[in-house]
Amino acid sequence: MLDGRVATAGYSGSVFGLTPEKVLLIAVIAVLIVGPERLPLYASKFADFIRWLRDLARGAQDRMREEMGPEFDDVDWKKLDPRQYDPRRIIKEALLDDEPAPVLSAPSRREPRVKPAVQPTHLSKLESGEYSGPPPFDTEST
Repeated sequence: MLDGRVATAGYSGSVFGLTPEKVLLIAVIAVLIVGPERLPLYASKFADFIRWLRDLARGAQDRMREEMGPEFDDVDWKKLDPRQYDPRRIIKEALLDDEPAPVLSAPSRREPRVKPAVQPTHLSKLESGEYSGPPPFDTEST
């Protein structure tokens, strides 16, 4: 228990730094400013806005479901939640990965450090137009 509130995993009890007490205070001030005669009008406009947001979210979800097909239900959406991002856990999982790291061999002194991009066997293919690989690159040109 922290400051009279129960701390849950990933939720601090406030949205955008607004605690429930602050939201209630803002609502009371808004009621006093708006006044009792305009309050029903603004309450219905707010309800319409909330319905519009809900319909917008449902439409986006339906469109994603249509475009992704059956894969939409297979996605673990909780895993993609940015609040689940913990750099310490990610580094720990990467370090404890069971796959062995690739072993790089040191170059021998006999072979050149930089191999030419165009191998001599490809020169004849280049001249005849049969070569379909990437264009040749001369490392000493510039």
